[in-house]
Amino acid sequence: MNANLPLFIGLRYIRSKRRNGFVSFISLLSFIAMTIGVMALVVVLSVMNGFDHEIKNRILNVVPHITLTSDRGVEEWRQLGARTVNVSNVEAYAPFVEAYGLLSASGLSQGVLIQGVDPSYEEGVNTISQHMVVGDIEYLQSGEYGIVLGNLLARSLGVIIGDSVILSIPSLNVTPAGIFPRYKRFKVVGVFQVGAQVDNNLAFIHYKDGQKLLRFGDKVSGIKLRVSDPYSIDSMAKALEKQAGKKYKVRTWAEDLASLFQAIKMEKKVVGTLLAAIIAVAAFNIIASLVLVVADKRRDIAVLRTLGATAKTVSWIFMIQGSVIGCLGVVAGGTLGCLLAMFVGDIVGWLEQIIGFQVFDPNVYFISQLPSKLLWEDVALVCSFGLVLSLLATLYPASRAGQVLPAEALRYDR
Repeated sequence: MNANLPLFIGLRYIRSKRRNGFVSFISLLSFIAMTIGVMALVVVLSVMNGFDHEIKNRILNVVPHITLTSDRGVEEWRQLGARTVNVSNVEAYAPFVEAYGLLSASGLSQGVLIQGVDPSYEEGVNTISQHMVVGDIEYLQSGEYGIVLGNLLARSLGVIIGDSVILSIPSLNVTPAGIFPRYKRFKVVGVFQVGAQVDNNLAFIHYKDGQKLLRFGDKVSGIKLRVSDPYSIDSMAKALEKQAGKKYKVRTWAEDLASLFQAIKMEKKVVGTLLAAIIAVAAFNIIASLVLVVADKRRDIAVLRTLGATAKTVSWIFMIQGSVIGCLGVVAGGTLGCLLAMFVGDIVGWLEQIIGFQVFDPNVYFISQLPSKLLWEDVALVCSFGLVLSLLATLYPASRAGQVLPAEALRYDR
């Protein structure tokens, strides 16, 4: 028996018009379901990758890539910074004083992370000056007790530039009149907006004001570093540990924000698993269509068996037929998914103009356009999953076809 016979007959069955129109409809439905499933999964994963990338980029505009800190504080931070810039890919350093506190204004309060910075060094490690709504980071001057707030934080407190806020820190003043919490009045000299959660819980002051408030003397909490590639800093962190010494703690932005990005990864896995159910439904449709084809082609199977075709040859015919339907659906879905993922932001923007409705209102959301980042490893994973399910879906119907007995199939045929 010719080895190409199963391939020839399987492809012929796909192209031929069946007597039973319902069987053809089920086969078409299998192809459409596989296409939609693969396309939807590729697009959704790309959009989630886009959100992840967008959040990381915006947070890295403010959050330090790497920090070097010491429990006892760092006094000679300039010498430490000079040593770290000798490490490959480290571009700049800046001192910082860090503490948690409570900001209050007009009867409203908000817990915040306070960072004391040196404006002259700060421009080298982040781009906060490019995201100022009003004011400037340069307005932070030693002894003037100015403060720069995030946009959402300023809204929560109901303050604008020129207003005063009271900063309370978890430290106590012991006086003859009793024990009181430490607090200081600051003047709002700027408001920034990067479009991330840090807009709601981060504030900047001058590091010398922070030293006085926290009683650090001439010490700082540590130094923060900017690197050329913040997405591959594990090896760099180890090099910095060797360069700086054991008395310093090295932390990366990935460690500080691990819980946030772990939640994003988990969300991506859960959504991907749920959408994979569409591909599973398409695979069940392939099973149903092949079972109906086998029932429709019992006479043809019997004729092939009487001509010498083995049960294995007959099974291969229907495995090829089902696999080709699944593969065509995967290829079509993958192609459409990649194209849609690349232009989904433009498509959504075009639809917004037509219907006059804005999906992402900038006044409510951090973004104004749907982000998308197509990763080819995601496309390969989704397409491989679809191909494997398509192949597995053919096993049962093909096995049934190989078990058809010629005598039984032709007994009532006229």
